[in-house]
Amino acid sequence: MPYPFPRDLGKILRYALNREPEAHLHWRALPYIAPWLYQYWRNGSKDRVMATARAANPLISECLDAHKAWIEDAGVGHLVGDTGYLQLYRTPERLAATIAEKSETRDLFGVTFDELDAAGVSKLEPNLTERFVGAVHVTQPSSVSDPEALGKAYADLFRKSGGTFSTADARTLEEIEGGWQVQNVDGPIQAAEAVIALGPWSNEILKGLGLSVPLMGKRGYHMHYAASGNASLSRPVLDVENGFVLAPMTQGIRLTTGAEFARFGAPPTPVQLKQVEPIARTIFPLAERVEQEAWLGSRPCLPDMLPAISPINGKKGLWANFGHHHLGFTLGPISARLLADMITGAEPFTDPTPYRIDRFW
Repeated sequence: MPYPFPRDLGKILRYALNREPEAHLHWRALPYIAPWLYQYWRNGSKDRVMATARAANPLISECLDAHKAWIEDAGVGHLVGDTGYLQLYRTPERLAATIAEKSETRDLFGVTFDELDAAGVSKLEPNLTERFVGAVHVTQPSSVSDPEALGKAYADLFRKSGGTFSTADARTLEEIEGGWQVQNVDGPIQAAEAVIALGPWSNEILKGLGLSVPLMGKRGYHMHYAASGNASLSRPVLDVENGFVLAPMTQGIRLTTGAEFARFGAPPTPVQLKQVEPIARTIFPLAERVEQEAWLGSRPCLPDMLPAISPINGKKGLWANFGHHHLGFTLGPISARLLADMITGAEPFTDPTPYRIDRFW
């Protein structure tokens, strides 16, 4: 299921006043981001969220197999854990509501889960130090302990398959006779086809071509911590009430925040980390921070919570692949497969119509 804007008025007010740790709003950014937020809110109705989920399902249902084929070829299976993840609850009411919601998605999309009581949570994760009333164990997802290492392994696999990497300024992209050209450090690179796949920076390139889409970067932060003593986690755990995740990583225990709404390129303001770190320390024995500065990432999001994977109208040979709404890492390989099918003229494995960029024009 996608991550919609809340519809409950009380929650919207708490978001607006920055009283929920899962979200943080830069008020000075509001005049710039309000149109996007309104579109995002409009797409948060139950009917629209369900329509988005149905449209995303062909990508979601195939994404793990696409990753695992690359992982096997790259020889990095040790980076992947098939443990699922836990959603932790402090009240039986919120747990029951989630179970009802998960039951619906299980019936519609085959998403499996186990309901755990307090003893079941302790059995799976004995080093959690807070007594939760229960949890939902979503069993199918895999997790990666070192995304950087996996990305580099994929890059090496690409090179071994005959691919090359070049450093260039994407803002120099221009249409030429028979294709496209971009300037790299050694001169022009020309090709019949070009793909704009620059995450939250993609709109900057489109604007240079006289085009634009409602793309926004929902920012998030993370920090790694050492674990006290012999404490360990076996899988990612989500504190639903406070909107943060703790996950076992090569670098340590990663604490990841919810979303920050700010102007693109604004200086970091990791206030959410400061809010949730004391809470995280009550549920798991975190020791010292591993890094000096928090990592900041920008999740490229389109307001209907679906990516753009398609040809770009009126620009022969130019393609879009961005806006995956929190799931760029997850959907990278399967999006590439769909795009490759379209570029090469093969039969796409699913109907690409829901991902057309011209739905915004």
